[in-house]
Amino acid sequence: MELRLLEYFLAIDGAGSISRAAERLHITQPTLSRQLKQLENELGAPLFTRTNHGLTLTQAGLYLKTRAQEILTLTQQTEQTFIDQRRQLFSGNLNIGAVEADSSHTLANELAGFTAEYPAVTFDLFTGTSDDLFDRLDKGLIDLALLLEPVNADKYDHLTLAHTERWGLVVSVDAPIATKPVIEPADLPEVPLIISSRGAVQQLLASWSEIKLTDLKIVGHFNLIFNVMPLVQAQVGAALTIEGVIDPQNHAGVRFIPF
Repeated sequence: MELRLLEYFLAIDGAGSISRAAERLHITQPTLSRQLKQLENELGAPLFTRTNHGLTLTQAGLYLKTRAQEILTLTQQTEQTFIDQRRQLFSGNLNIGAVEADSSHTLANELAGFTAEYPAVTFDLFTGTSDDLFDRLDKGLIDLALLLEPVNADKYDHLTLAHTERWGLVVSVDAPIATKPVIEPADLPEVPLIISSRGAVQQLLASWSEIKLTDLKIVGHFNLIFNVMPLVQAQVGAALTIEGVIDPQNHAGVRFIPF
């Protein structure tokens, strides 16, 4: 006898009809009817009788209701016991590396669930560039890394998050380009740029714009974006970055314009 059939049986009893139970279970009525018939065939007894007020449990149904509740409760308690034991056994420290990216919210959501599931596990979070994080991975200083494409992660166990970052420029609101809704390749040659020191990001810019880096006004490079914001505010240059890294409330006088 499958636990699923007992759950269906109790759902029908609770709903008072097969149609309402099927709706609550998000399955079709014919499917639920077949499952009930299968259970009755296994037990060799009808479990419900039809009345003007819906379905009523037979004597066999009343007995099964009590036993089904006991069985499912015991099953849940047993599963919970093993979950609790696993939580107690699973302990240690998780070293995590992350780049500055809006997808850090994904990391926060995952960590919230993980620490709730395994309260004995602590974590250390290191923020750096992708190159920093690859170096730490190779040296065993971090256990996992949240990176920003373009990266080559072929030699690591990795997965791609569904979240997609949008590239663009952070510019001073007083810069001539600040009124544009989007940045186009033709805009770049006239804009002083502060870009990432990572070669992969520089190549991304060159590929997107179809302009050689030597033909752009690159006035500076950075590894982390935070300290670049005063330079943008002072109109030293526009910073190449991703949307969401800069909080406008903490950096007045700048705005992000997407590519």
